[in-house]
Amino acid sequence: MPYPVGHRAEVKRRIVDSARRLFNRGGFDNVSLAQIMAGAGLTHGAFYSYFRSKSDLYAEVLGCFFTDPNWKNCWEGVEIDMASVDAAPQIVRAYLSRQHFENVENSCPMAALPSYVARSGRKTKRAFETVFTAMVSLLERGMLNGGRGRRGSAEAIAALCVGGMVVARAMDDRAVADRLREDCMSVALALGGWDGDRKTGVARKRSVARREKRPPPVAINAVSAD
Repeated sequence: MPYPVGHRAEVKRRIVDSARRLFNRGGFDNVSLAQIMAGAGLTHGAFYSYFRSKSDLYAEVLGCFFTDPNWKNCWEGVEIDMASVDAAPQIVRAYLSRQHFENVENSCPMAALPSYVARSGRKTKRAFETVFTAMVSLLERGMLNGGRGRRGSAEAIAALCVGGMVVARAMDDRAVADRLREDCMSVALALGGWDGDRKTGVARKRSVARREKRPPPVAINAVSAD
């Protein structure tokens, strides 16, 4: 009996999801293909029907909500509305949230394994760069500060988010880690012009909405910073 339509894509998604969780938890070098396939409910031998190597699989794992519309973060209480005029500051708050800090298995791969990327081949580095560039573009679109330097500021904000999470997770003292996340968040929001009070923020959103010829959002998703 033939497999139903979409079977192959669904199996590949299960392999990628299993690999993301295991790589984030244990590191690239400490996870075997057998473990990845078992986590997906599949046999080891089926792996090579979908990927040529473990490194090729990692390049797929690097996709996240910045590049994959079907990728759903599992950070409880954290929502990002990519269609909102307020999406950029939502991204900053979500990325540096307590929920993202604690949920290592479902972490953005840019924050989970950057040391592996740094010593890997061109394909993996290009995959990482694609995700980072997509994040920068989303932030740049929503910036209220920057003028001609908007792109550079957006790159700095993205680096603050990714680097801040990497360093925070490396801290043994939780209070230090939390303070670092909050400091990075404050600086990143200020760089983007998203650090005003509620009244000022609403006025800015209306201004941006008028420039884009669309009404301001009725509701804004709130993301906890601690």
